[in-house]
Amino acid sequence: MDAVLSGLASGFEVALDPFNLFLVLAGCFAGTLIGALPGIGPINGVAILLPIAYGLGFKPESAIILLAGIYYGAEYGGRISSILLNVPGDAGAVMTTLDGNPMARNGEAGKALSLSAVASFIGGSFSVILMSFFGPALASYAIHFSPSDYVALMVFAFASLASLVGSNPVKTLLAAIIGLMLASIGIDANTGVARYTFGIPDILAGIDFLVVVIGLFGMAELIHLVEQQAAGTLKTLKIDKSFVTLKDLAFVKWTILRGSVIGFFIGILPGTGASVASAVAYGTEKRAARDSSKFGEGDMRGLAAPEAANNASAGGAMVPMLTLGIPGSGTTAILLGALLLFNVTPGPLMFQQRPEIAWGLIASMYIGNVALLIINLPLVGLFARMLTIPQQFLTPLIAVLAFIGVYSVVSNPHDLYMITALGVFGWFLRKLQFSLAPVILGFVLGGLFEDNLRRALSISGGDWTILVTSMNSIILYVLALLVVAVPIVVGRMRRNRAEDQSPEAPA
Repeated sequence: MDAVLSGLASGFEVALDPFNLFLVLAGCFAGTLIGALPGIGPINGVAILLPIAYGLGFKPESAIILLAGIYYGAEYGGRISSILLNVPGDAGAVMTTLDGNPMARNGEAGKALSLSAVASFIGGSFSVILMSFFGPALASYAIHFSPSDYVALMVFAFASLASLVGSNPVKTLLAAIIGLMLASIGIDANTGVARYTFGIPDILAGIDFLVVVIGLFGMAELIHLVEQQAAGTLKTLKIDKSFVTLKDLAFVKWTILRGSVIGFFIGILPGTGASVASAVAYGTEKRAARDSSKFGEGDMRGLAAPEAANNASAGGAMVPMLTLGIPGSGTTAILLGALLLFNVTPGPLMFQQRPEIAWGLIASMYIGNVALLIINLPLVGLFARMLTIPQQFLTPLIAVLAFIGVYSVVSNPHDLYMITALGVFGWFLRKLQFSLAPVILGFVLGGLFEDNLRRALSISGGDWTILVTSMNSIILYVLALLVVAVPIVVGRMRRNRAEDQSPEAPA
């Protein structure tokens, strides 16, 4: 404990250096703007700005503090387009659209934005505190998570999808299967066989996540707005001056705490990321609620849970990178590359050999979370006024953001056709009352599931029993079974109780 407090003291000395403090604030602000752009996300934001940080000749600790500020700033910013435009900024913000956008459409955009800022602050701060005091111990546990354990975790996540969103579990599972099918497109990494490419060379490497999320959400929303304009049914959204209150925060306090815990512990598992954390947190909260009928229609709990979880997972993903030198997410993989670029080797010895970098980065995350709250809350009214833009101007704005967001990252004209085709497909699914979130989650989890399943079978020489031999796997399979079975049993019990209490029931 004394060593941790001493390390934090030295870290704050580094982070509070005027130049480093400026970099924290600049990184947080730039990250918020990057996250607000649909599809750019923290991975691309950090990747784009890494050469600049290196080329300007910053000290290693200064460069890493700047890039980390962009990282968790983008996690904050991703909520803005999710809530206001129904277009998630990145994978972790997909679940935010489910209740955040309905709140905005109900005239509560200010409340949604301010609630998500507070939930993100609590989730991020919670994860940094746990990382400071328990990081090495938790990382040593996470590293023992085998490929078969990851398979079980993916099964649990897919089981959670069954009652995650919407009122029709069959449509939810079908949507997840569509996502899995999209994830299988491209060259098989093990056999070299092209799968479902239909002779199109541009998709031999698979479909980029950015293309899928912008197509299914951004372009589908665009087509939906155009359809409403053509039919004359487009509603003018209310001018919003709402803000989160202490009563609202008291209502969701346990939701935020549960989301923070789930997000942090899923975040420390290498390769999972904010998308898994936010999905599990949302599903957990929906099942824990006594009345879940408002989820998907603008329930504050449905917004607070994923927002706390995805920011907590950002801190959790830092744990294996700093303590073991193993990236916990795509963004931390880029941060790991940045450290290596400065001839700094992450791992247990970094806390002894380069404490100014390790503890300076952790201290900057404390400062960054506070800074993001201070930066974002006053801007809630400004962001909310985006909804007062006439829809005939908002429609081309979404189109421009979508095309620029895709082309600036992938630089392939073919992908512009892809997002248009996926937009039509997403609009068609919306007409059939499908939720698009399970499609995205199926796409994200599909790659993780296949990769770890193949690793597990390769390790065992094709023996399927390896999938059920570890205690972690067994626990996760049992939880997956409970997730599917308990709602069915509870629903049947409630129906029986209602029938017994009805006046027509025999005495």
